[in-house]
Amino acid sequence: MLRFCIHYGLHFGLPLVIALLVFRKHWLKAYLIMLSAFIIDLDHLLARPIFDANRCSINFHPLHSYYAIAVYALLLIPKPTRIFAIGLLAHILADTSDCLLI
Repeated sequence: MLRFCIHYGLHFGLPLVIALLVFRKHWLKAYLIMLSAFIIDLDHLLARPIFDANRCSINFHPLHSYYAIAVYALLLIPKPTRIFAIGLLAHILADTSDCLLI
């Protein structure tokens, strides 16, 4: 239960904190853009079983690979992709915390 709370707390809470602290004027828009980074979880559909509570997503799923994470970091550079990239990296951080707690 603790792992669940930490994992999903980071998934939803970290982007909210970032949005409120960094993008105060447009925090809701920034928060929703960061939450849209959940799209990378579509790569879970390629795995069998689709969900395994004891599987670490990092470097298992293609959109959670080290190569993909490097691309997400590069997306921080152009201003138009920055908020989405922050969401992607926050998502990866949440998934990494889950891996550490398995």
